[in-house]
Amino acid sequence: MTIKLEVAKRDEAINLDQLRESGKIPAVVYGRKQEAVAIEIDAKAFDKVRKEAGESTFIELKGLDVEMEVLIKDVEFSPVKQQVLHADFHAVEMGKEMTTNVALEFVGEAPVEASNTGNVTKVLHEVEVTCKPKDLPNHIEVDLTILASLEDKILIKDLKVEAGVKIEAEAEDPVVVVSEMKEVVEEEVAAVDMDAIEVEQKGKDEAGGETPAAE
Repeated sequence: MTIKLEVAKRDEAINLDQLRESGKIPAVVYGRKQEAVAIEIDAKAFDKVRKEAGESTFIELKGLDVEMEVLIKDVEFSPVKQQVLHADFHAVEMGKEMTTNVALEFVGEAPVEASNTGNVTKVLHEVEVTCKPKDLPNHIEVDLTILASLEDKILIKDLKVEAGVKIEAEAEDPVVVVSEMKEVVEEEVAAVDMDAIEVEQKGKDEAGGETPAAE
């Protein structure tokens, strides 16, 4: 799947703060055989594409001298407003292997968790893969329904990917593990110490200068 995004060449002499105030963000396109090109993008259009594409969906940039397919490589956010300040795009070479991150999509419900016998912990949420652009998956599914006991786990070697896609991790690395569910023990209410209360009350009486009248 390829998403289209309108961009324009950017004058590198322009003030970036003014550019952002106008509703656009600065970005750069580069690649192994692609000279870096400064561009500008409508902020709202990019935000929509970023949420839809992530890091593993091709984006076709339109508006340059040559249309090119890219992946979002890096996005810089404002630490205060969480607005996009800058974006980097990596131009891919069709037919050449590339390495990038692909998100894991967890599907199904783990029986061990449904029965309240264990907790499921997702160790990884994405993996690095190497493949040709045409083979790049949008995501990799992780089936949680196979987790039925405390001994069950899902490892890198259990992930199913198409031929031509190599996951850059050790086969035995954990993706999802099951841990024993800890039993919640309610704290017992401490017994009231009557002697302590009497001592505390006596101290208050002495501090106030009042002495109980003798009967």
